[in-house]
Amino acid sequence: MPLKLHNFFRSSTSTRLRAALNLKGLDYDYIPYVLRTGETRTPEYLAKNPQGLVPTLEREDGSYLTQSLAIMEWLEETHPEPALLPADAEGRARVRALSYMIACEIHPLNNLRVLFRIRDQFGADEEAQKEWFTHWVTLTFDALEAELSASPQTGLYCHGDTPTMADCCLYAQVWNNKRFGVPLENWPVISRIYAALDKLPAFTKAAPPNQPDAA
Repeated sequence: MPLKLHNFFRSSTSTRLRAALNLKGLDYDYIPYVLRTGETRTPEYLAKNPQGLVPTLEREDGSYLTQSLAIMEWLEETHPEPALLPADAEGRARVRALSYMIACEIHPLNNLRVLFRIRDQFGADEEAQKEWFTHWVTLTFDALEAELSASPQTGLYCHGDTPTMADCCLYAQVWNNKRFGVPLENWPVISRIYAALDKLPAFTKAAPPNQPDAA
């Protein structure tokens, strides 16, 4: 039984995990859900993932893994080649830090649940939601750009010349930014890295427009 990826084409957490699976060369069955209509809030899905979030990775034995970064760490431990983390402890710490800047500082404030909350509780219209989204992206991308610009460890990609977990997170976030019209040219190093990643089949295959449920 192959791996099964329960996900949504436009979800950045799903995109980053698709990229990681593709980099590892792992095949999976693609199982789509529509977040806006509550398809991940059904009893059937909550039995797989009690948070009702995507992605969920269903393993060959029928068990489930949740949280994209935790799943990527599991992939690294169970399928170590090609590596998503550097061999040295300092490099691993840096790649994790870059990943967490996006996954723990931007995404929790800009995901669909939060945007719906500020809409429903505070009356934030589409323009206000865009301003909210752009504010939190800018705050972290400015810092991320400074780190990537200053560090000699930055190469063709976020860390050296081999894609890592940080690149999976960056690539997915840039795609999310595009939906909200956040101009990438404000961050030239991030823009350069994204352009390099977008030439790799593992990443283009993971991109939202290239998924079977893309709409």
